[in-house]
Amino acid sequence: MGDPGEQLTRGVELFVRQVGHWQQPRWAAVAAAGNVSRADLVHRLVQEIANLAADAEGEPRRTVPRLANDLVLPDQLRVVAADLVAARPSAETLARAADEVAATRTAL
Repeated sequence: MGDPGEQLTRGVELFVRQVGHWQQPRWAAVAAAGNVSRADLVHRLVQEIANLAADAEGEPRRTVPRLANDLVLPDQLRVVAADLVAARPSAETLARAADEVAATRTAL
């Protein structure tokens, strides 16, 4: 299966390739699975990954700002995922994060 950190990084790369070219109307559309916008769903994912990173670092959880421009969401995801990998959490935590990324990709 490979290194869990590499799996998360690869999952984030695939995610960004899927959504990185989206313009605002696609972000505002309702996600296929749920009753929230795609942007809201991805921001929730960013927050979940940030929470895992904070927990792994032994730091308090902080709210990830919801910026006015949804086009920055892929970059926010890259940053929080890199923070999580750098924190060297357990393999289970990395696998959980990778699963969340994959589930969100599917839900879009």
